[in-house]
Amino acid sequence: MTVPHHSLVLAAALALSAVVPAAAADPAELLAGRSKDCAGCNVAGANLKRFDLVNANLAGANLAGANLHRANLSGADLSGADLSGANLNKSDLHGANLTGARLAAAMLFEADLSDANLARADLSATLMGASRLSLATLDGATITDADLADSHLDGAKLAGADLSRSDLGQAKLRHVGLSGARLEAVGLAGAELNGADLRGANLHAADLMRADLSGADLTGADLSGARLLSADLTDTKLDGANLTGTVMPDGATHQ
Repeated sequence: MTVPHHSLVLAAALALSAVVPAAAADPAELLAGRSKDCAGCNVAGANLKRFDLVNANLAGANLAGANLHRANLSGADLSGADLSGANLNKSDLHGANLTGARLAAAMLFEADLSDANLARADLSATLMGASRLSLATLDGATITDADLADSHLDGAKLAGADLSRSDLGQAKLRHVGLSGARLEAVGLAGAELNGADLRGANLHAADLMRADLSGADLTGADLSGARLLSADLTDTKLDGANLTGTVMPDGATHQ
């Protein structure tokens, strides 16, 4: 049987497309504002202040030290991206994908990260005061030595996250999921944790003075050496919790 010539041409074209790699994204197009597709690009230190990057594809991109102040990154794919030391103050990252992203020492003051996915992200030493993380996913994230004072994390998922030594004073953490999280020496003074899931969490030496823990579940949590002075423990579950050396709401130290 004779194969039509046009079929042979099509087959050859398909075979060629399979072996010829797609053209790499051009960082210059991103910097000029002509493209939002720059996966894997190296734009470290770039000035992207106030850029419109809604739904941009920046997966795996190097944005270390970049200026993204007030940039709109809502819905953007930043999975695996390097944003360490970047300026993301007041940026819009609503619904963005930041799974596995590196944000160590980044600035995120008043940034909107609500509904964002930050699972397994590195947020160590970040400055996130007054940021919005409501309903965000932060399971397994590293958030050590970070500033999250006055931040909003209502309904966020932080199972297994490490928040050791971070400042969450006055933060709103209502109905947050913190089961199995590490919160050693964390500052939670005045924080709202009503209805929070803290089962099995490590709160050793944590400061929970005046914190609202009403309705929270601290079953099996380690509160040894923690300070609960003037905290609200109304309907709080403490079954199996370690309270050795804990300063209780009335000022007495638990033996």
